[in-house]
This record gives sequence, C-alpha cells and structure tokens, in this order.
Amino acid sequence: MTSNPASSVSLPDSRSLSYALDTSPANAPVVLLSNSLTAPFTVWDHVVKVLNAKGFRTLRYDQPGHGDSSVPQPLEANTFDSMAADVYHLLKDLSIEKLHGWIGVSMGAATGVQFVTKYPGIVERLVICDTISSSPINAGIDDAFGPRVAAAREAGNMESIIEGTLERWFGKAWLESNTDEAGRMRNLMRRTTIDGFETCCHALRSPSFDLRPLFGKVAAGVDKALCVVGENDANLPQTMETMRAGIEKGFEAAGKPQKVELKVIKNAGHVCFIDGFDQFCKDVLPFVET
Repeated sequence: MTSNPASSVSLPDSRSLSYALDTSPANAPVVLLSNSLTAPFTVWDHVVKVLNAKGFRTLRYDQPGHGDSSVPQPLEANTFDSMAADVYHLLKDLSIEKLHGWIGVSMGAATGVQFVTKYPGIVERLVICDTISSSPINAGIDDAFGPRVAAAREAGNMESIIEGTLERWFGKAWLESNTDEAGRMRNLMRRTTIDGFETCCHALRSPSFDLRPLFGKVAAGVDKALCVVGENDANLPQTMETMRAGIEKGFEAAGKPQKVELKVIKNAGHVCFIDGFDQFCKDVLPFVET
C-alpha cells in the first residue's frame, strides 16, 4: 500500500489540519491513528506497516500545532470537543463515512472517546491506549501541564520538554538501549511548536476535559472497544481498569453484552506501541481484524 505525502485540509475556522491517508487499495477499510501530545503522526510509522500488511489503509493526522497542523486563535480555544470536530471535518472532506477502527494513544485516545460519543456510528472499533480520564482540576490533583508550558516559554524552545517527556515515557534504560528509535522519536517530537504544546496542554488542563461521564455512552457509538495500557505508565493501569469497567457497563446497559478487555503491555510506558511494539501488535491486531 502507498501513502500520499502529508496533505492538509482547511477547517471551518481556517486552520489547516495535516494528515496522511494510504491511497490503495481504494476499497480497503480505514483505521485512524490518533497521536499523543508532542508527537506528530509519523510516530505511528511502524504500526502503519503492520496494518498495511494486514490489508488496512491508515489515516493519520497531526494535533494542533504538531507537524504541519496550525493552532487555533486564541490558543485557549482548543478542547477535546473541538479536536473531535476537527477529525469529523477531515472525514467529511475525504468522503470517509465509516472507520473500521480508531486507535488512539494518550490525548489521541481521549479524542477518540470524545469523537465516538459526539458522532456515534462512524467508528466501528475503538482502541483506547494510555489516557488519563480527566484534567488535573477534575481529578483533584496537581497540574503538571501548566508548569511545563511555562518552562517551554521561558526556554524559548521545546528541547527540555522533549527530553523530559522521553524519559517519562520510556525511562533512561530503554533510551540508552534503543538509541536509533530514541533518536527517531526525538527528531519527530521537534516538529511540535511551543504554541502547539500550549494549546494541547490547555485542552488537557481544561475543566471541560472529563471522560468519566462518557464511559457509559461509548457503547452507543461503536461496535466494540478495547483498552490498552503500558505496565509502567504511572497509575494508568489502575485508572484505565476503572475506565474499562465503566465502558463495559455501558455495553451491558445498551443491551450489547460486549466484554471490554484491558490489555497490559509488559515493560512498556506511556506510548506502548513504541517500547512494547511486539506485544501491542499481538494484542491489538486480532481485535482490529475481527
């Protein structure tokens, strides 16, 4: 299969949204891949090859201010609701009425939950990887995002943010043992602007960000759902078990007795399809294929 070079679509507020869509075969089902903070869509390159080999086309896009996507003005206008709307407009522009699957990680997973509850019936399979359930203010915990934005603004670049993020995601030992992949990640993350970092952090910090009331509504939007988390991703194995249970209860209430599993990727962190690639593929591909 072949991908077009990065293209862009103009959104209703005149922003540009950068994306890449595999072009052949034309009738192959489409799996959308949605990214984390500070990671343009090329972060999925390894996963794309595997999905292509299984007969799927992929659609990837850049979050606001990441890669070649522009940011909203003001930066505070960005929310998970607006990012879900961005994807809806992208699909309309591409005349894609159905997505075989949505695989999202971190804020890309949160956007997926927002999307399927806002636009039910478009996504058939939802894979939710390594996401918090709400903003820090809604969770009653300290806000880590604000100080990071302030640090990036003070430095005038993203270098310290990128290095700190890599260490949180993967740990020093993995970075030292996987220098080529660490270098690839570092280089692609440098395509995140400070404005892009700030506007997406605003969405993550916003009082409007709370997926918990949506857990029970996921079943109305999709045929089935899967939760995935890296074993080493802070407390997310615990909080995503709560998410899994809430989503499964929604399937039961909707008369769709669909078991929702939580797959824990051993020895992996926040972006588990990178440092837990083999197990990620083993756990996720059967779900996507059936």
